[in-house]
Amino acid sequence: MLDEGFRLDKWGYEIKTYSGSCLAAINSYNHQVISYGRDRSVILEAPKHDPCCVLGNILAAHYLCSRDPSLAPPLIEAAKSNLENASLYERSVFQAVNCLILPNRDDDLALELHSQLLRDFPKDLASLKRAQVLCFYMARPDLSLELVQKVLPANKEENYIYGMLAFPLLELGLYDDAEKAAKKGFEINSSDTWTQHALCHVYQYHCHFKEAVQFMEQCSSSWITLSSFMYTHNWWHVAVCYLEGHSSMERVRKVYDLHIWKELERSDAMPGEVYLNAAALLLRIYLRGAIDVFDDRLKILADRLTDKRFWHLEWHLDVLTLWVLACTGELSKAEDLLDGLKSRLSKMSNKKKGLMQRAMQLAEALFVYGKGDSKGALDLLEPEFDAVNYKIIGASDEQVDVFNELWIILLLNNGQSKRAIEAIEKQLKKRKGVVSLWHLLERGYKMNGRKDDAIRVGERARTLGTAHFNS
Repeated sequence: MLDEGFRLDKWGYEIKTYSGSCLAAINSYNHQVISYGRDRSVILEAPKHDPCCVLGNILAAHYLCSRDPSLAPPLIEAAKSNLENASLYERSVFQAVNCLILPNRDDDLALELHSQLLRDFPKDLASLKRAQVLCFYMARPDLSLELVQKVLPANKEENYIYGMLAFPLLELGLYDDAEKAAKKGFEINSSDTWTQHALCHVYQYHCHFKEAVQFMEQCSSSWITLSSFMYTHNWWHVAVCYLEGHSSMERVRKVYDLHIWKELERSDAMPGEVYLNAAALLLRIYLRGAIDVFDDRLKILADRLTDKRFWHLEWHLDVLTLWVLACTGELSKAEDLLDGLKSRLSKMSNKKKGLMQRAMQLAEALFVYGKGDSKGALDLLEPEFDAVNYKIIGASDEQVDVFNELWIILLLNNGQSKRAIEAIEKQLKKRKGVVSLWHLLERGYKMNGRKDDAIRVGERARTLGTAHFNS
């Protein structure tokens, strides 16, 4: 029997509210969070319907912190002032979310509070998603996996849980387990984009590029309601599959134009989320020497990224923006952005500063490379560079892999063919079907005077180049 004034949310937990409309907004928002929906702003309706609802206020504040932070404090105060009347569940969510949105937050404490929340309320998948996103930006997929494994017994047949299980498994290199989890999630709900996305990662890792493209294109009819990031990120995966499978550059350009850049035409698009995927794709194309096929698209993106509103949203975007701006001659803007990153770094706690030092090195290297200084960029990176150690920028294995390619090209450009060959062979042990790696190996062998080996791998590259999408 519920106490007067309490209602049950979609997870079955008590919320203090007199308003059914407030509860509906909270439930809708939680669904948007776990499904990567584009209508997360629905949470702003909750405090309008019930200004005293703790959960409605704190979730609305969390939403606004990444949109318009100046509007968040009154909502936080409203939540605080009503805590004594709230349920235990609401107080737990408040503590966890409030810690998450503090300036210079303590990531470890925020994660611990979410862990406690999920221990007591394991069916709250929106809080699990928040915690996993935090783990992602901490580059700690191991902790993300622990969280989802703890709540799995309470959610075994639930929608969305298996996509949440699959992703940290991917990031830990456990691809067979990730595939099993994603396929189970896909069986429960074939429209769950996070399971679709996880399966695409598996196909890409195994270099089944044609299979990945066919699968994602079949799923794409379910993407129209996704957030700008998730919609364009799914299409980014399709474009990267075409690129890595050595399909025509025109196909890649078509995906960019029709499914990434075109997202900006939608009235509710989030431009920064689109620019992240656009810049990530254009860097790969640039490294393949095919940027001319894209005409002035890089310059158009650079013009958008001179707008400081899109700076410091995410480290990953900032790193890519530095390259975009420097590469297109916007040096003063790039220097301003770099100075801003250095300032942010200086204000961090010593622990956080130590963790983000690599991110800063990568940012400087991309800036210098964008200016055309290959030697300077190489000098800024670690002697035994491995992009997997740079996921702290807020990027997956697949997203940071482009920096391994950059590292190899920098070695070759600076005459260090032996080190480049070692780096390429390391990558090929994991993914033998990536055509560009064989072309880079051919170049390395030629530079190293290994003519017969160069001929052999050159033939392998050409054979592989027609195998993925012409079979």
